[in-house]
Amino acid sequence: MDDAQQLRYSRHLLLDDWPESAQERLLAAHAVVIGAGGLGAPALLYLASAGVGRITVIDPDTVELSNLQRQIAHSTEAIGQPKVDSARTAMGRINPDVQVQTVARAADDALLAERLPGADVVLDCTDSFATRQLVNRQAWAAGVPLVSASALRWDGQISVFDPRQADSPCYACLFPPDVPPEETRCALLGVFAPVVGLMGVMQAGEALKLLAGLGAPHQSLAGHLLMLDGRDWSWTRLRVRHDPACQVCGTARALKA
Repeated sequence: MDDAQQLRYSRHLLLDDWPESAQERLLAAHAVVIGAGGLGAPALLYLASAGVGRITVIDPDTVELSNLQRQIAHSTEAIGQPKVDSARTAMGRINPDVQVQTVARAADDALLAERLPGADVVLDCTDSFATRQLVNRQAWAAGVPLVSASALRWDGQISVFDPRQADSPCYACLFPPDVPPEETRCALLGVFAPVVGLMGVMQAGEALKLLAGLGAPHQSLAGHLLMLDGRDWSWTRLRVRHDPACQVCGTARALKA
């Protein structure tokens, strides 16, 4: 790191358990963020401010007035712009050294099969059950740890699914693809802005811990589901386990055995 980087990241480097090697790992890392909305907007800003060297942003949408209540990477002036471009501008204002690659299209199998291999972490910041299943499947196939979160109304949840850990479940272990929930979106039911913002910030935090390679006691949320009730800011932590019959990671593990 040069002198400017030492100063920019000094508050991390002052942490007793954040060696210079951890920051150097961030500078060399590649994160893929799928979704630049309520979850993705704060996650992207914190990934950029922390110095993740390369960030790929995938989102097909444009900025709308109704987004601005919670999607803090975007501004009134950005209305009508692709969200990926608006987010890149906001990230560049914070840290111009970060390389931001934008993909203004919806995530599909072909796109993720191209973009995820070689990445160091993927953040699922989408709001569609089908897309979450798609991201989980492709992340597992690429062997890339997945940080997944959601928020609706006053409630939020977050977990990490890490194919590098033998006992880690995947998203499909918790939420089987053949049992889809009733599709609910904040456009119809609303969301408390700080809840979705907090979940996005926590996604960035989990991603940064993974990328920095911090050891114990800095454990990731792999194997745990953390749920927030924003009405009284209470947390519930559940232990979740790999399902041997899982359609995604169960098959993958069987092939490796």
